[in-house]
Amino acid sequence: MKRAIPFLFSLVKEGSLVKQILCAMILGVIVAFVWPSFAKDCVILGNFFVSALKAVAPILVFLLVASSIANHQSGTGKTMTSVLVLYAAGTFLAALVAVIASFLFPTHIALVEVKDAVTAPGGIAEVLKNLLFNIVDNPIKALANANYIGILAWAIGLGVALRLSSDETKKVVADLSFGVEFIVRLVIRLAPIGVFGLVADVVANTGVEGMLSYVQLLCVLIGSMLFIALVINPILVFWYTRKNPYPLVWRCLRESGVTAFFTRSSAANIPVNMELCRKLNLDEKVFSISIPIGATINMAGAAVTITVLTLSAAYTLGVNVDIFTALLLSVVASVCACGASGVPGGSLLLIPLACGLFGIDQNVAMQVVAVGFVIGVLQDSTETALNSSTDVVFTAAACQKEARRAGLINNVIVP
Repeated sequence: MKRAIPFLFSLVKEGSLVKQILCAMILGVIVAFVWPSFAKDCVILGNFFVSALKAVAPILVFLLVASSIANHQSGTGKTMTSVLVLYAAGTFLAALVAVIASFLFPTHIALVEVKDAVTAPGGIAEVLKNLLFNIVDNPIKALANANYIGILAWAIGLGVALRLSSDETKKVVADLSFGVEFIVRLVIRLAPIGVFGLVADVVANTGVEGMLSYVQLLCVLIGSMLFIALVINPILVFWYTRKNPYPLVWRCLRESGVTAFFTRSSAANIPVNMELCRKLNLDEKVFSISIPIGATINMAGAAVTITVLTLSAAYTLGVNVDIFTALLLSVVASVCACGASGVPGGSLLLIPLACGLFGIDQNVAMQVVAVGFVIGVLQDSTETALNSSTDVVFTAAACQKEARRAGLINNVIVP
């Protein structure tokens, strides 16, 4: 027994996190079927883990971005430009894939009543207005409310200002960033416990019936997201790197996508992505900025959700959708997706905005939002897995491209 306890502690501390998460998933399903009442109570473990990640993510983003810019050295500008181009191209292509999938498999949905009022943006002007005011939000309020647009704005501003400071001041900021990262690593080790609680609660509450509802809508949504993850993203990566993209894509899906699937929050998965970038031996001056930015604006999964649900509402109401309107929807969905919050269900509140293109009444659009929450167990989890894992995929691709352009030996580590 004395030897068993240190062995278990060492296994948890140094063992494969992916294997631990997979074991936790299986155990969660078993407990949900054998002891449903206990499984529902296990949600406290999942909520504790997600809350811990959300607690450290805002301050982590703030310090990492500020520290990276303050200590920035020349040579990463082209790489960051490449990352941002990939983010924009990936999100637009995701919306386009969703349009094609919806045209090939037109889906009608049963609109349900909305019990709770939901506040949603009423138009592009309101979205831009909210974006502008989020940028100039009080920094303390932005950190407290996880307003990542405001956090990024203040972090960038502070980082630029600190570039003029002494080396000692820059080192203090870097040390603070390192200290927060240490806390984050401790939180990440709790992932198997959190995943166990989340899986047990989901299966106990939905059961088999919950998984079978809205089958066609889920198939179009998840099928589109899988196509993007396994076809579109690899094509973009190959275009940049001229190398087999699948080792990188599979590793990112395995180590980032699995965790994001259960936390259902791009923001909460930032620490996981940072650690994965470190394992891939990427340039920290690049990924310490690209990963937090990606959690805010790189939302391919959100673009798919907004597009598919909007077109499903149009088909259900008998609205004629021509190809030009569908293309315009792709652009609008891409822009809206960039403004979606990195929290569970963040993309759903932007559906009424896209529905406005087809003259769909806001009350009906909110019923579509309600449908989104019904299927959110699988839809939002898959969406977040795609969004978050793609942040690392595109960051790694940009780093490889820059290394190839500079004639350097590629040192990105993949299986």
